[in-house]
Amino acid sequence: MTVAGTPCDITEGACVRLSTNESWLISGGSVSYGPVPTTSGRPGYETPVGYFSVLWKVELDHSRDFGMAEMPYSTYFVSNGIAFHEGSLTDPSHGCIHLSREAAAKYFHTLQVGDQVQVVA
Repeated sequence: MTVAGTPCDITEGACVRLSTNESWLISGGSVSYGPVPTTSGRPGYETPVGYFSVLWKVELDHSRDFGMAEMPYSTYFVSNGIAFHEGSLTDPSHGCIHLSREAAAKYFHTLQVGDQVQVVA
């Protein structure tokens, strides 16, 4: 059963729908924040679909693979470096979920290591 207003069935954590560029925070089986706009991976760098957990967080990280680009409020949920972070809401990413500064900060401060992340197409 999905959480009302989302395509996800997790009851705690973050939900992402790639097809509509939206994301939500979920707490106690209800939406606690969102939907917020997102961008995701460009062709060749697609954001993976599935169930994940928050692995680690870095408040001001830099992409070592992509020219040391700033990645404020990085909340990592895939071991190869895919995270929620502040980024362009018009240009696709290299796999990460870009959020506005406000949303990235909210996700960073709300989600804890071990929390669930569900990404659906």
